[in-house]
Amino acid sequence: MSMPRVVVTGMGTVNPLGLNVEEFWQGLVAGKSGIGPITRFDTSNFYVKVGAEVKNFDPTKYMDLKAIDRSTRAVQFAVAAAKEAIKSAELDMTKEHPERVGVSTGCMVESSYIVRQSELINKRGPRRADPLFIAKSGPSAASMQIGMLLGARGPNSSVNSLCATGADAIGTALNFIRLGYADVMIAGGADSSLDPVSMAGIDIVGALSREPDPAKACRPFDLNRSGFIYGEGAGLVVLESYEHAKKREAPILAEVAGVGWSFDAHDATAPAPEAEAYAMKTALQNAGVKPEEVDYINAHGTSTRLNDPNETKAIKIALGDYAYKVPVSSTKSMIGHIVTAAGAIETIASILIMNRGVIHPTINYETPDPECDLDYVPNVARRAQVNVCLTNSFGLGGENCCLVLKRFSEQS
Repeated sequence: MSMPRVVVTGMGTVNPLGLNVEEFWQGLVAGKSGIGPITRFDTSNFYVKVGAEVKNFDPTKYMDLKAIDRSTRAVQFAVAAAKEAIKSAELDMTKEHPERVGVSTGCMVESSYIVRQSELINKRGPRRADPLFIAKSGPSAASMQIGMLLGARGPNSSVNSLCATGADAIGTALNFIRLGYADVMIAGGADSSLDPVSMAGIDIVGALSREPDPAKACRPFDLNRSGFIYGEGAGLVVLESYEHAKKREAPILAEVAGVGWSFDAHDATAPAPEAEAYAMKTALQNAGVKPEEVDYINAHGTSTRLNDPNETKAIKIALGDYAYKVPVSSTKSMIGHIVTAAGAIETIASILIMNRGVIHPTINYETPDPECDLDYVPNVARRAQVNVCLTNSFGLGGENCCLVLKRFSEQS
């Protein structure tokens, strides 16, 4: 029995370039940077001074005050993005079987909230603890909130593979539909771990850029790159079986054709290109796509000394000599690294690229690195027809997930 085709019918995002998909796209195609001085906390004692913050976000536009009080910033981002995705998918739950609609997301635990709770208990005793601590701070919080918002009673899953989480959640949702557990899945990720505890830890590892100029801080694949920029935001997509989407005459934006996973089993921080390549090749095989059919790669592209050359090697292993003919660009060059949301937001970017016929650039690319010798679409957007896209998400610690997306066609 053949697996059902799975399509994207809705998208929503909140990120440093905008509070919706269209604002995000306008920033991407213009090569605009969403990176600036950190305002959420005092950076006086930090080497790192810049980040990619979400600006002008008002949770009261998406949730009532009670729900806001019971949720973290990341969950608020997730709900906002989910609402946009559901609206764009024209999904009416009164016409759906709720047991056939599910949610698959990933959300980083916010360490600052945990620290505040610990300080409160130490100062005022255990009776002052937040009774909703687990529901509010757990990694399942976004999936639960979105499920309750929709009244979706199908699979409700929470995945976490660090930097690969957003893609992982979409791949998981893809399989829920393929295996017959759901007709519709809302999938993606949210993150707001741009906080003192998380930043301090990642900085000690040496992964963050200490460049004081926000405009130049993130420069994927450039010889002078010095680390990634922490970001925050959310990205959610609505996935459906093609048959279900067609039956309800939903707007079809793209097809999720394949997914591939792998684990480095190598090092807590350093990547392994062979394992990354395996995830890429597995995704292509799962999609029934040949390497030479790939028109564009949305890179993991973090701007770190180790990741960029290793991803370049992985692309060459997966695609062979054809790697030199494929345009590659990094969304993170403009929005920073939004950890558990990154893969989902980059999926949205890739779908926009396929539908708008323009590949967004990798900004701040000035000095070529001999170890990074592919076509990174430097600095300026490029018109191109993209029918097949490979998007890479490689998690810190070695958890990898790659997706293959296709421009939608009635013919598979």
